[in-house]
This record gives sequence, C-alpha cells and structure tokens, in this order.
Amino acid sequence: MVKEPRAGRVKTRLGRDIGLTTAAWWFRHQSASLIRRLRDPRWQITLAVAPDVEGLTSRVWPHDLPRAPQGTGNLGDRMRRIMRHMPPGPVCIIGADIPGITRAHVHTAFRSLGAHDAAFGPATDGGYWLVGLKRISPPPLTLFQNVRWSTEHALADSRASLPNHRIATVATLSDVDTVQDLPPLRVGPGSALTA
Repeated sequence: MVKEPRAGRVKTRLGRDIGLTTAAWWFRHQSASLIRRLRDPRWQITLAVAPDVEGLTSRVWPHDLPRAPQGTGNLGDRMRRIMRHMPPGPVCIIGADIPGITRAHVHTAFRSLGAHDAAFGPATDGGYWLVGLKRISPPPLTLFQNVRWSTEHALADSRASLPNHRIATVATLSDVDTVQDLPPLRVGPGSALTA
C-alpha cells in the first residue's frame, strides 16, 4: 500500500519532526527502495495506490507494476477491498514505511499460509507491517471490524476479527512514524550516522 508522496499527505507525524517535505522525500525513496528489494519471480507485486486517480496515473511508481486503487474508508475498509479484488490465491499486504522488510520475510509469510488461514507481521508499536490471507474463499465479513487503528491495539483487534481462523505470526519489524524510528543513516562503509 502506497500513497502519493506529497508533503502533508504522507508521514505527517514524521513531518512534525523533520518537516513535511523531508518526510515526503523519505517516504518516496523508502518506497522505491522497498519495491526494488521485493521484486521476485515467486510473487506478483501490485501497488495499492492512494489517492486513487492520482496514484493510478502517477509517474512516481514503476510503470511496469500493476496498480489498484485503495478506495475510500479506514485502513481496514481499504485492505478488505484489496483482498477481495486480487486474483485468486494467497495475498499479503504490506506497508511501505518499514525499512527492514526483505524478500525472506515475504517468502516466510506466504509459506505460513500453507498451514494457516491468515498471517500477521507484528510491528513493534502494536500494529503490523503485513497481513496475509490464504483466500480459499472470500475474506470473512468480520475482517478488520472494530479495529482501533493507529493504536497499540491494532494487531490484537485485527486478529480478533478472524475468529476460528488459524493465524501465523511472522517476524516483528519496526515502522517509521517519528524521527526516533528512522534507521541510522549510513555515510560510508562500516559507518553510521545518528542524530
């Protein structure tokens, strides 16, 4: 899931720390790096874009990747819509603001869906960086209902929205919401710069 990287539209909490333009620049480059790292013949990457019209025609994202509009509503509404409209088979949705995601993490999530109905990749703040569904049938109507988004309860509430489902947990990773969440800046071989 990606948003058009415009100042004031993305990473606004980070923008309060480092400036809205710098936060948008960070998100744009983080997203581009993530997309490059995750390209793999084992899965198809589709960019779920927002806002819908601007995201579908944007020149920011790689032109060779299919795009789908996120649509309206809260995060749960948008993720449920994405789950419903992807081709048959397992689907994993990830956020674009998690610097530590690797192909191995995504592969592990898809593998876990062989023996589980759903998978979550917890974030250190109580949310999650990945949600996956096996999708043998349409997503349950309860999926993402009553979730307290942007709180430390988001993961627990999302898991609770899948009663009687076998749920796997994959690696815990950190997302970036504030300047304290930013990884150290590498300035040369073997060196790191922190503020």
